[in-house]
Amino acid sequence: MRILLFLAANFAILLVAGTVLSLLGFDSFMAANGVDLNLNALLVFCAVFGFSGSLISLFLSKWMARRSTGTHLIEQPRNQDEEWLLSTVKSLADEAQIGMPEVGIFPSDTSNAFATGWNRNAALVAVSAGLLARFPRDEVRAVLAHEIGHVANGDMVTLTLIQGVVNTFVLFFSRIIGHTVDRVILKNERGYGIGYWITTIIAQMVLSILASMIVMWFSRWREYRADAAGASLASTPAMIGALQRLRSEQGLPNELPGELTAFGISEHLKEGAARLFMSHPPLEERIRALQGQTP
Repeated sequence: MRILLFLAANFAILLVAGTVLSLLGFDSFMAANGVDLNLNALLVFCAVFGFSGSLISLFLSKWMARRSTGTHLIEQPRNQDEEWLLSTVKSLADEAQIGMPEVGIFPSDTSNAFATGWNRNAALVAVSAGLLARFPRDEVRAVLAHEIGHVANGDMVTLTLIQGVVNTFVLFFSRIIGHTVDRVILKNERGYGIGYWITTIIAQMVLSILASMIVMWFSRWREYRADAAGASLASTPAMIGALQRLRSEQGLPNELPGELTAFGISEHLKEGAARLFMSHPPLEERIRALQGQTP
């Protein structure tokens, strides 16, 4: 139901966008310059392609995460650590009122964890072997609570669908720009010339960069919510302690695959303009937020 409502809302946004462009006279401007472009048809075409990749990735996310990280699912606990992990996740999931996720451990010395899955009642939560070995259990519980917070908040679904929306608008406006340049500036009247393809590619690259900034802003915002959920489900001191321990290990390499970076608990700090493309806020800011200061 969450996915259907979100899709309905976003297709409504696309419909409104097409209507607004028409009301502003954009199609009349193009027609006056000899540009014949059906904005509504183009919008539907871009929405289909913009959402398809994102939704396919979402539905395959657990399989891809397990394959890319080498995550071992705990079905029958082989030791006390695995038994503790299962019981802790079960307790947190019950408290968050979601279905029991699959639980796994992935072979990495870096302290990290991730959650993924298209359904809040059928998710996957995994921690690295390094985190499990080095963190006290109250801090491991806080990290697990953070990931359960992502699941309970529907962050995987929401982030994926936001990506689908921005993909749609990148495709839509890059093709409008390319079409307009080809017809209005270059006065091409038959098919699409080289000007259309070059302009569309350049516009798509520029718009994709801007779109990534929007997606990463949302990703950073959801980390504060997941930290708050972790503090609520575990405890604020344990959540702060886990983030402080992660900060002390920032020199270690991040071994999560690129497609899972946004779903891990930590990301390496970037400087300058690169900070706009961070999927996670700096750990110092997350710690201050939990301490009651403005991030």
